[in-house]
Amino acid sequence: MAISGRVPLLLLLGLAAVVLRPEGSTVLLWLLGVLVMVGIDVLLAPVPSSVGIERRQPGTVRLGDPATGGLVLTAARGARVQVRDAWQPSAGASANRHRLRLRAGEPQRLTTPLLPRRRGDLRAAGVTVRAWGPLGLAARQRTYDVPGTVRALPPFESRKHLPSRLARLRDLDGRAAIRVRGQGTEFDSLREYVRGDDVRSIDWRASARTPHVVVRTWQPERDRRVVLVLDTSRTSAGRVARFPGDDAEDGMPRLDAAMDAALLLGSLAARAGDRIDFLAGDRRVRARQRVHGVRDVAARLQEQMADLEPALVEADWDTLAGAVQGFGRQRALVVLLTALEPSAIADGLLPVLPTLVRHHRVVVASVRDPELGRLADVSATERPTADTVYAAAAAEHELARRTRMREVLARLGVDVVDADAAQLPPALADHYLHLKAQGLL
Repeated sequence: MAISGRVPLLLLLGLAAVVLRPEGSTVLLWLLGVLVMVGIDVLLAPVPSSVGIERRQPGTVRLGDPATGGLVLTAARGARVQVRDAWQPSAGASANRHRLRLRAGEPQRLTTPLLPRRRGDLRAAGVTVRAWGPLGLAARQRTYDVPGTVRALPPFESRKHLPSRLARLRDLDGRAAIRVRGQGTEFDSLREYVRGDDVRSIDWRASARTPHVVVRTWQPERDRRVVLVLDTSRTSAGRVARFPGDDAEDGMPRLDAAMDAALLLGSLAARAGDRIDFLAGDRRVRARQRVHGVRDVAARLQEQMADLEPALVEADWDTLAGAVQGFGRQRALVVLLTALEPSAIADGLLPVLPTLVRHHRVVVASVRDPELGRLADVSATERPTADTVYAAAAAEHELARRTRMREVLARLGVDVVDADAAQLPPALADHYLHLKAQGLL
């Protein structure tokens, strides 16, 4: 049961009666009269269960895009009701309290604006129906479980970089009469050697039949394999600023930035005719999908990524490397989207890299924290203090460790792409195009 603001007003009106007749019985009679009216109003109020509720599912949206939750209400007889369509806080429900008058047998639709603030399936918490009596003093109230879900996908903000990279890809594919040299590509033609050509491209048999040294030219192969490996371990939970100078608290998790980079690379590679395999995990595999042959690769990857959350455990790279090999033994470009944290890489990733490098081209893509660079630049502080100097020294030490780790990975034959959250997607796409241009895939 619930009461309206009219009940306190009626009680206050009783002060006038007390002033006219200042006796204790007057107060009791007034209170009794108000209680009787409230009781009669409750008895005459419709039963909430007489209101039928049907939910219209909001469907799927990208994170940050608005959605709409809908309810359809029907009543066996006329009633004045108040309805609250409650959702979990991260669904961003607003204006979800509705007052309306239901007519017998006439359905009415209510809408609740939603603005998801977290990825994944965001669920409705319940629908509360409050049916008022004819006097508007009291109401019967009940909450019903009416299931509803809005699925929030990764926003794919780096989609804006796709047209420019596709233009470069078209040039690379030979639509602008460009051919590249290198290993692992399809043979195109022979031509005379010029300074700067790779000596491995020399065709010695053809050169023996001519007075000049002849080299082979190549064109990029299609139908290559790209394996995207998304690290969901503890290192992916840290929040980083999107741009230097931004507040990290208002930034995004490393995992979300890595997803954005994977979506851009997957979309680009799919347009290039390559086959895409996707893998995500930490101690165990959280998601695994072969998405080649799909019209919209980004949409399929977004569906796979929607429910992924960082796990506060160390990554088991033996398990993840085994899952990569499970996709097939054909040589592939394996992109490891993980943090370039020296201790985590040294303990977990380094032991399995020699095996991966032996069979595949390996790239480590890392989201860099711009806060390290800001802390290391002690000259940017107007009046350096002991705390800022110590913070700068710690940041310099960490940056030096990351540099050494990059050198170790390079010696193993691993490419490293380390960039800020906003710059990692285009940087990784550019690296992919560079490898394709050099015939290294």
